[in-house]
Amino acid sequence: MNEAFFPAFFNSYFIAFGVVLGGSLIGGMAAFVTGEPLLTQIQNISNQIRIWAIIAAIGGTFDTVYSFEKGFLDGGTKDLFKQFLLIISAMGGAKSASLIIAWLTQEHIT
Repeated sequence: MNEAFFPAFFNSYFIAFGVVLGGSLIGGMAAFVTGEPLLTQIQNISNQIRIWAIIAAIGGTFDTVYSFEKGFLDGGTKDLFKQFLLIISAMGGAKSASLIIAWLTQEHIT
């Protein structure tokens, strides 16, 4: 059963946000245990995990590819536009969490 668009839009934002924030903080605990610099590792993990957060938020790549195929080949531009907005929402959630981590760690201050 399909989920309505706006709940899916907000879900993709907050799933990506939670994956980046939670993954970075849990990875930071592993850095602490192994003796690595804590804040530097949290910042590095948040930069490396962003693409995986986007993929997790949109529900994997196969559904997205199928929706793009349906949009291009069957003329369903509405579905194509919805998938594009879901990807943008997930990217925004990942970037927001990455910015919060950067503000908290203050690793890259210029």
